[in-house]
Amino acid sequence: MNSNSAIPGNHLRIKRAIVVTAFSVSVILARGAETPPKPLFSDSKPVCPCESLLKVSIPNTTIDSAAIEPTNGWCRVVATVTHPPAGDRVKVFIGLPVTNWNGRFRGTGGGGFVGGSANSLRGPVAQGYATGATDTGHEGGSGSFALDANGRLNWQSIKDNAYLGIHEMTVVGKALTQAFYGKAPRYSYFQGGSTGGRQALSEAQRFPDDYDGIVSACPAINWHRFVPAGLWPQVVMLDAKNFLPKSKLDAAMAAAVAACDATDGVTDGVIDDSTRCEYDPKALVGTKVGDSTFTEADADVIRKIWDGPRGQDGKFLWYGLTRDTDLSALAGTTGSPLTGKPFSIALEWFQYFLKQDPKWDWTTMTPAGFELLWNQSVEQYGAVIGTDNPDLTRFRDRGGKVIIYHGLADQLINVEGTIDYYKPVQQQMGGAKKTAQFARLFLVPGVDHGFRGAGPSPAGLAAAIIRWVEEGKAPEKLIAELRNKDGVVTRTRPLFPYPKVAKYKGNGSTDDAANFVSILPAK
Repeated sequence: MNSNSAIPGNHLRIKRAIVVTAFSVSVILARGAETPPKPLFSDSKPVCPCESLLKVSIPNTTIDSAAIEPTNGWCRVVATVTHPPAGDRVKVFIGLPVTNWNGRFRGTGGGGFVGGSANSLRGPVAQGYATGATDTGHEGGSGSFALDANGRLNWQSIKDNAYLGIHEMTVVGKALTQAFYGKAPRYSYFQGGSTGGRQALSEAQRFPDDYDGIVSACPAINWHRFVPAGLWPQVVMLDAKNFLPKSKLDAAMAAAVAACDATDGVTDGVIDDSTRCEYDPKALVGTKVGDSTFTEADADVIRKIWDGPRGQDGKFLWYGLTRDTDLSALAGTTGSPLTGKPFSIALEWFQYFLKQDPKWDWTTMTPAGFELLWNQSVEQYGAVIGTDNPDLTRFRDRGGKVIIYHGLADQLINVEGTIDYYKPVQQQMGGAKKTAQFARLFLVPGVDHGFRGAGPSPAGLAAAIIRWVEEGKAPEKLIAELRNKDGVVTRTRPLFPYPKVAKYKGNGSTDDAANFVSILPAK
């Protein structure tokens, strides 16, 4: 099936945007690794030619090619993994430095329905890592891989994308690293954001022996809940027969930021804890926005989007978006008169995974129909792609460490879903103090899914996870940086492990992290 079939042009543009976002997350993840980590072995030279890796034997794996990359001189290997008798084909891409291997293996992930990309090898290999990536069994960014040629659910393909592909990439990558250098990597790390963040936590939950250290950014966990929730804003507007222009969505967000900005003691265009902002859009009713007036009906739509999906009896289904979030990503509209422009990943989840009909028309959706399909998503896919198992005992017991971080203004993945996961982890793993010995969550004010926005973005994640794993130095704080268009740092702020937050001391520049301390917010 063509991955672009039955997808209108505007959806394709959004799809490209989410792939770009996924790669932008990888750039953020790499910020802490400008200086390559110190080598772990005194002798890290290859013990065989790159081409000889064609002969390496790995169960259910074919080595398709092994050659020196002409542009940068590293060994690039492509392999195909299958799971007989399914007939699936998971492509694995491995990059191996010919010189300056640092003794470590790094796994990389994808974004949206994209399992990963060979392009993500370049940065880590340049830093000296043996590096892996995979397409998790399908090409492109469409959800069409969920259906076979007969329109039935392809469960092997779904499992490959959900968790098996990343594990197979790791197995193949470590085996080729061993063969090429004559020794196994001393430590293995996984870094990813969005879908890559979900893949990271899937590894900790399902395959705890794969990685020693994990950095999970804006993780797409609770996939079976938050992805269908991505269609909720469109359902709200459709039911109300009131599709809002971007100007009104932006006005509501700006008003909320203005109302809640100073609650942290610093007025800087950033809500430090937007999960606590309770601004009501009724304050905008009657005001002029663009060429029209903001109405009570508009306020009701925005209120319901912020509140998040609810059942017909008012029952909570999932979280909405925080008040400082760009609503147009999920509540987008287009045309004249205005019509809805659903986010492609949410729409395709309904089309391919729930309705099994690529031509399903979302405009036939009612709130009651949404609730039924919501329940189906939770029941049908929670076990395979939910990635919300809080029991990390095996990962912890083998010495694994994990850093999770998430932007509070994430417009695609509800940050409260990540908090919703971390709290049960704390309960399951013996409380906050014991959990902090191996897992820490950092919330980042004022930044979106790509860690862009009015707030500073965290730096040094690669270095932080290496220090924790290899030196036993847990990250007591991360430093976030805001840079201008020339790349000059104009503001720094500390980020403390959840539930702690940064508080201005009351003197000194509010653009200097040194003038903030850690506190526990009032309940």
